[in-house]
Amino acid sequence: MHAGRRYIISIAGFDPSAGAGILADVKTFEQIGVYGFGVCTAITVQTEDEFKSVEWLSPKLILSQLDLILKGCDCEFIKIGLIESFNVLQEILFFLKRNYPQIKVIWDPVLKASVGYEFHHLIDKEQVLSCCRDIFLITPNPEEAQYMMGIKDVYEAAHVISQRTSVFLKSYVDENGSHMDILFHDNNEYHMNTSLLQGAEKHGSGCVLSSAIGSFLGLGYDLKISCKLAKDYTLQFLKSTEGRLGVHNNIRNMVEHG
Repeated sequence: MHAGRRYIISIAGFDPSAGAGILADVKTFEQIGVYGFGVCTAITVQTEDEFKSVEWLSPKLILSQLDLILKGCDCEFIKIGLIESFNVLQEILFFLKRNYPQIKVIWDPVLKASVGYEFHHLIDKEQVLSCCRDIFLITPNPEEAQYMMGIKDVYEAAHVISQRTSVFLKSYVDENGSHMDILFHDNNEYHMNTSLLQGAEKHGSGCVLSSAIGSFLGLGYDLKISCKLAKDYTLQFLKSTEGRLGVHNNIRNMVEHG
């Protein structure tokens, strides 16, 4: 390891298209300026347009990968993406809390692939909320917030989660039809206007956003600023190509010069 280097770890699935999962996370980490490690939770058979299957790695193998990396690097933030179950998530969180309590976890709750494959059919609301106690930030979209809490009202679902952890609710549409992201943090709400980009959907954009937030946090920015900078990074990613696989752009100069 390199003294003084900022490190971050992605615990996520392997996507051969490199649009989502570990590969997308590490691309994001490196472009923003932190060194990214990857702990694999699953091997998927997919492209940006088609999902065929997933093979899950055992919790023992996941934690073995993670422990060896953490023994050699000083890491403050970990991003968790695709996991097999909430039981596995709890195992990872318990392992970190017991052995590396200084680490803050950012959880991007991947409930289904962007092409429609569902990973989690049954969700225990109380188990989710229990996990959230040991998580620094969760980044759900409206559908994920609704599904995890079993609450139809998106804002209310996110608010319930925010009683246990900070929440960055993506792509919320209010009663007036305004598009925004909402950060719930320290009993405050920060509304961030966002643009609706027609035809700019990208495979793995949620992975990119959560990884970007973690990267900026790792560089020392506070949570609110990290979310704003991550939105900028993700917007450039969404605008980068006409297809569903985006290109990662280096925005360090933009950050350094305001």
